Amino acid sequence: MKVDPVLKIQVGEILTIVQKIAPGKSVELRIPSYSAIQCVSGSVHRRGTPSNVVEMSAQTLINLAENPHKWEELCSIGMISASGTNSNLKELFIQISKLKQESRLEI
Repeated sequence: MKVDPVLKIQVGEILTIVQKIAPGKSVELRIPSYSAIQCVSGSVHRRGTPSNVVEMSAQTLINLAENPHKWEELCSIGMISASGTNSNLKELFIQISKLKQESRLEI
């Protein structure tokens, strides 16, 4: 899959925010072809398949950062794959959305 450089920058910015507000290694957040990070405090994953995995496309990640209330809908239609007890990241994306709105107001 060809990586869009503009999407790559946006994904990187969002994942940097995720790591700042939810540091840890309990959940692996995967954005195929762009990046994967570990985040959220809790049990530490070291090897093999993590017990908490969230995977979505770059476009879904960007959409979710703008519209965190769509978490359940995007999960139910298969746009987000979330497995494990710590994999519900809706509250995290609500925080990201608020931060993004605040930064726009400051501009």
